[in-house]
Amino acid sequence: MSQLKQIRDTLKQVFRQQGLTYKDVAQRLNMSEANVKRMFSTNSFSLERLEEMCHIVELNLIDLFLLADQEKEKLTHLTREQEQELIDDHKLFLVAVCVRDSWTFDEIIQRYDLSEHECIRLMARLDKLKMIQLLPNNAYKLLIAQDFRWLPNGPLERFMEQIVLAEFMNSRFNGDDSFRFYLRGHYSQSSIEIILRKLNQLTKEAATLNQQDASLPLDKRRHTGMLLALRPWEISIFEKLARDTNKAS
Repeated sequence: MSQLKQIRDTLKQVFRQQGLTYKDVAQRLNMSEANVKRMFSTNSFSLERLEEMCHIVELNLIDLFLLADQEKEKLTHLTREQEQELIDDHKLFLVAVCVRDSWTFDEIIQRYDLSEHECIRLMARLDKLKMIQLLPNNAYKLLIAQDFRWLPNGPLERFMEQIVLAEFMNSRFNGDDSFRFYLRGHYSQSSIEIILRKLNQLTKEAATLNQQDASLPLDKRRHTGMLLALRPWEISIFEKLARDTNKAS
């Protein structure tokens, strides 16, 4: 990603977190909304224009450049201690999930039973955990990468297995926008590698779509769960019927 594109994406995220639309920015700059959209779509920013936009969100150019530079160093995983701290405090975990999906401060306290003071305190803890960087007006810079992964057998993975996935699978998956499909078969190693590559690509595309949709108002987005899984496996009732090929003939 080019440096200018990183700067543009960072500025868009800050605008989004402070509830500012292209129209709002255009009014502050005495420009047409079309011209502002064109600037962002073509990355055609002068330093003077960037500085003016930074003033809107109470940043200076150095702050913006530092935020953009941090985009390259986002966390792909937490430490075991960080994961455990999230699991131990459900409100902290909730706010972490919300900021991961680019909710604004106002959206969080409007949707959930959290006071402004409490939400600020929780976001300060996420800042201390290096998951976000707090900015003026309760905005923040997300420091978690879109391809974030749990630690193998860590607190988050165990929580997901014991609680989240059990709740998620307790459904008939027959509603609108629901999908469940199970397929078994005997595959060669080369075919398994192809399937794994496609599954990995799908997870990356889903993460990218989630990031793109973060610019939409919250009422245009829905909580959605997606589970992808693959492993060598045979159902236990079949496995019990198999001959023990290790026995001597």
